[in-house]
Amino acid sequence: MTWGLAGAMAMRRCFLTGGPLRNVVPMSPRSTPPLPHPFPVVLDLRGVPVLVVGGGRIAARKTRSLLDAGAAVTAVAPSFDDSFPSETERRSRAYRSADLLGIRFVVTATGVPEVDAAVATEATAAGIWVNAADDPQHCSVLLPAVERHGSVTIAVSTGGASPALARWIRDQIAEVIGPEVGVAASALAAIRAETHERGDSTEDIDWHPIIAAALHEARSKVEGDGG
Repeated sequence: MTWGLAGAMAMRRCFLTGGPLRNVVPMSPRSTPPLPHPFPVVLDLRGVPVLVVGGGRIAARKTRSLLDAGAAVTAVAPSFDDSFPSETERRSRAYRSADLLGIRFVVTATGVPEVDAAVATEATAAGIWVNAADDPQHCSVLLPAVERHGSVTIAVSTGGASPALARWIRDQIAEVIGPEVGVAASALAAIRAETHERGDSTEDIDWHPIIAAALHEARSKVEGDGG
């Protein structure tokens, strides 16, 4: 069942304060169509203030990914799972609107759809990008399934249609692309930098044989290291 904004806010008050739920009128259930043409980006979150609302295992997993990306994460929840990363500023209480001050990205994963929707609505109204766990209707950002090797990031999204399918595709890619691409990327970055230092354009280079050679050398290195 989905709820209108007023209903979501009332549900949130009930959840956070334990008060009675009154005057909440549910809307008719509706499915959310996937985004037809989402715009994929790679974000530099180093030092960026991010708010995570929720303290469970899903919130913990998303928080770990944000920390790995260098984000400055503040987490707010009445309680936190033992798996929750310790490198966060924790606020062991219910979410408040003031938690959004100074925040540039919000991830809400409380496990209560009405609460996540209410947080997402407030964040969006404040002009803040937001991801609401398992609720693409209230997302301005969708988090893809990710495979990483060094500086290489492979991300797969179905636009919210099926996160399970995105993970399956990611896993299929991971079976044929391994750590050698990360090693090759470092070697190719050095070649690119040398080209720029000479004042040449990388657009004029036929990269295919260079990439093939870099991958061959990288595979040999990975296999020699026992990877």
